[in-house]
Amino acid sequence: MSLKLLRTIDGVYKPREDELWGLAEVARLNKLYLAFLRSADGGVFWRERVVEEARFRRYMRDVVDVVRALRGLRYALYKFRRPIDHVSVDLDVLVHVDDVSRAVAKLRSRGFRVDVVEPYTVTLRRGGFIVDLYTYPAFAWIVYMDGWRLVRDYSEDFEVDGVVARCLTRDAEVVVAAAHAVYKEHIVLLLDCLTVKKWLSRKVLRLADEFMVRGSLDLVLAVCRGVEEGVVEAPYKIPLTRVVKLYLEKMREDPMFRGTSLNIVRYLLKRERSLYIVLSRLTRKTY
Repeated sequence: MSLKLLRTIDGVYKPREDELWGLAEVARLNKLYLAFLRSADGGVFWRERVVEEARFRRYMRDVVDVVRALRGLRYALYKFRRPIDHVSVDLDVLVHVDDVSRAVAKLRSRGFRVDVVEPYTVTLRRGGFIVDLYTYPAFAWIVYMDGWRLVRDYSEDFEVDGVVARCLTRDAEVVVAAAHAVYKEHIVLLLDCLTVKKWLSRKVLRLADEFMVRGSLDLVLAVCRGVEEGVVEAPYKIPLTRVVKLYLEKMREDPMFRGTSLNIVRYLLKRERSLYIVLSRLTRKTY
């Protein structure tokens, strides 16, 4: 089904009627629902497409509002640029640590309220839209990439609905997408595969080495090859043993990852339902 979905989106496969609802569910789980609705022949999905297109327009309006608020600050949208339109409920932004308080103030002036403040992250919300301000890409207070180097060395101006925004370069986005999928989520989506497949380059490989996340990129590439061969379905949940192995490898080579790794103990101790958090991440199908 994963391969059929990718071929449907590429326009080289016409699904049978009895396949449509199954493909729609696969598309939802892989953050490709909008792309599927645009590719599938109208019919039974016309209402869903109207709703999803409206969600996409609303999301882009919120993104533009955030970009205007952050003008003049040192930031970059990340996990944002993809080779295909998709709908998200949140926006991830890398911000220089000295600009975080100003970014929060500017967003609060536009109706956002602070939801959560944690090491490396401030989460703000306005209605159903969430903005995560990161100083470093991290999970459970463990840093897995150098956020400021990404903003300083691998960002560029990019037009978002007629407004100039600072975003990561395409090469950096491939590396970030793979690292996020593996180190943080432990799940590879078809959206990740499309990003890697369409934007892979020698520079991407060099960046993965530079940021010490080559193991995550190699794993995502292997999963995507399996999808293209029809032997792997996505979302693909990475086996826990493989995740642990990659963590150990990264600990050996990345001093920032190694130095913050013990933060996970503090993270879990501060969570009232820490066991539930761990179990839910081990059993979920997507994110």
